[in-house]
Amino acid sequence: MICFSASVKAQGQKCSISGVAYNSQGETLPGIMVLLQDSSLGAVTDMNGFFSINGLSAGTHSIYLSGLGYQRKDVPVKVAPQDKMEIIVILEESEEELGEVVVEGKTFEKEIEESGFAVNVIETKKASLQSLQTNDLLNRTAGIRVRQNGGLGSAVNYNLNGMSGNSVRIFIDGIPISTYGASFSLNSIPPALIERIEVYKGVIPAHLSDDALGGAINVILKQDMSNNLTASVSYGSFNTLQANFSSMYRNEKNGFTVRASGFHNYSDNNYEVWGKFVRNILPNGRYEYVRTRRFNDAYRSTGGQIQLGFTNVKWADQFLIGFNGSNDYNEIQHGNYMTIPYKGRFTTSQSNVLNLNYNKKDFMVKGLEVTFTGMHSDRHEVVNDTVRWNYNWFGEKSIGLNGTPILRSGGAQQGAPTINHIDRKVTTFRSGLNYDINDNHRVVFNHMYYTIDRREQDLMKTELERSFIGTRDLTKNISAVAYEMNAFNSRLKTNLFTKFYQQQIERMNPILLRQNGEQIRGEDTAKSKRNTTGYGLATSLNVLPKLMLIVSAEKAVRMPSENEIFGSPGDNIIENISLRPEISNNLNVGFRGGFLYNSDHKFDFYVSGFLRDTKDKIVQRINPRMNDAIQTDPFENLGLVKSKGFEAELKYEMGRNLNVFLNFSRFNTVFNQQYDPNGKEYTYYNQQLPNEPFFTVNNMVQYTLNDFIQTQSTVILNYNFGFVDRFYTSWMEIDEFRTPRQFIQDIGISYMFPNKKFVISADARNIFDRQAYDNFAVQKPGRAFYLKLNYTINNF
Repeated sequence: MICFSASVKAQGQKCSISGVAYNSQGETLPGIMVLLQDSSLGAVTDMNGFFSINGLSAGTHSIYLSGLGYQRKDVPVKVAPQDKMEIIVILEESEEELGEVVVEGKTFEKEIEESGFAVNVIETKKASLQSLQTNDLLNRTAGIRVRQNGGLGSAVNYNLNGMSGNSVRIFIDGIPISTYGASFSLNSIPPALIERIEVYKGVIPAHLSDDALGGAINVILKQDMSNNLTASVSYGSFNTLQANFSSMYRNEKNGFTVRASGFHNYSDNNYEVWGKFVRNILPNGRYEYVRTRRFNDAYRSTGGQIQLGFTNVKWADQFLIGFNGSNDYNEIQHGNYMTIPYKGRFTTSQSNVLNLNYNKKDFMVKGLEVTFTGMHSDRHEVVNDTVRWNYNWFGEKSIGLNGTPILRSGGAQQGAPTINHIDRKVTTFRSGLNYDINDNHRVVFNHMYYTIDRREQDLMKTELERSFIGTRDLTKNISAVAYEMNAFNSRLKTNLFTKFYQQQIERMNPILLRQNGEQIRGEDTAKSKRNTTGYGLATSLNVLPKLMLIVSAEKAVRMPSENEIFGSPGDNIIENISLRPEISNNLNVGFRGGFLYNSDHKFDFYVSGFLRDTKDKIVQRINPRMNDAIQTDPFENLGLVKSKGFEAELKYEMGRNLNVFLNFSRFNTVFNQQYDPNGKEYTYYNQQLPNEPFFTVNNMVQYTLNDFIQTQSTVILNYNFGFVDRFYTSWMEIDEFRTPRQFIQDIGISYMFPNKKFVISADARNIFDRQAYDNFAVQKPGRAFYLKLNYTINNF
């Protein structure tokens, strides 16, 4: 099936033909060969299915497209002098059989999943058409639980197979996301700006040289090489607006490249909350359980980035200089728990990032690849909390026994009044050398340098108090060396690696000293420097043609993060500079496979068991006093913790129409230290860690209809089901601290018009308006509806 667009006049003596290749589901096809018959002219479609053939003479031509797994398509075209012709080609799927062997090519994503690491690769192409956030995609993946303190823009942490918090590191194109600041996060980056997401569980490859003890989420932003512009906008419940665009321009003659993207998000987050955690305290001290709306939870974020440079030139595969800017405004509805609502407490943040990226394969010698990324960011955050009254869940001032409004004990919603300005200067360098000894042996070296300089200035303090503001500095160096080997015709893949960690922190607090009877300003300085080593192995073996054994193990290390050491006022975290590194012995053993029942039925599966034996696990202190007026807690080392469990994932495809995904994860994370330093047995020995959902199930069904209403149009129907078992939010396993079971269902529909440029989508989330809970039993949004429009222009 072929669709021709109108020709556009261009300057020049020759003609050109460009276009996009799709499959019958409306997905773009990379790697398709496009050739002009009886000529040496041709092209290969890029990651967006785009191709261009230049230098044609006017007249009638015949081009053909072919690719592994698709039937050859011959396309006659007639071009007038100086014309630029655009075409759309839809290829039909086929299977090329040699005897009884089906010839199949492996995608880049499949290569990653079969590298020996416990890894999932999330593709975003279809999800970008829906009104979904990036965190929604992660939450539907086996072994991952996204923990949020509310709706869009709220604080987030991630649980991978029982490891959570900063044990799980987030990367943007291999760079720690902490470099960018709070306003550029997975809350704000939409799936439309993302190429894919790699989720590594427990064992982390050397090229992500960071102290990611529990796992890593590496977000790869779009790396298009074709000229295009994509934009989308969605609007829905709770006054939620999300818009984004991405564009790419490349001059084919000299390789000059421009990439730009941007986003804007806004939500009132005024969804309904109810249940045992939503209650007002009456003047007589009794509880009044209410059903109401959140009233101090608005969120706004805006950001963009631009990169200029050269790609695919003789001296560089990629040389780009870029700027990333973002800002956000985030109201804070409550502390760690929902028991006491806030009003008037909010944070703002702004981040400006300069970056340089260089990449070159076969640098000076064949097989040597050089990569370098350098970034410097200036981040500014303000925590504003000056409202002095108590409020109930109706947004009204709380009334005492004498009939007058109640003042907050500290003078503001969370402690003392504050307008705290926090400035951070962050510098990150990542360099890598990869050398292919031959096709089967490779050596990898990677080094990351990370430093942060933090200063605070609270405008609510007196000038004298502000002169006693301290400084906070953290520097981290991590190096990794790996050896990769393929053997037995790539049936066996092995990756051996070691990592070296170094972290230095310095905290200075001004103090008053008395000297010769006078008070003088002095400095109380605390310094700490820690070094340690980790190592590991990842291997995969094809035990059968369609069955792969995957094993990975690592002695992993995580250094305490800046916020854990120095605190974070906006997140209700107080400092603890005595934190020790977290060390864990991680093991994953699994099988990955699949088979074709016949040409119309395909099954893929993945099952894995895992063990995490952790020492000095870093967690935020669990506070059972949920009604405390000031809900701030530090991070602390918990001692010995052991986590073990398993996960499974099943995918079924019927033709090109039906896709069914089912996954589940179950683990048991227990406090594994029996005695304290004095020989007394701990009360919670061998007990499940609180605030950790331990059993989750996700099911997604997609059905595609072609030629619906219009020829060459595509309709995609979506259904998603999520289950989270009950869990406790405190060491005390009583009903007061138990989060109930959750059953959440979503549906959606997307319609792609015949020109493949315009898509309209509608989504209904939590369609039965069931209660959904997350971090410390904080309630998430109920039933919600969204409408989204997507538009794409290629070859401009």
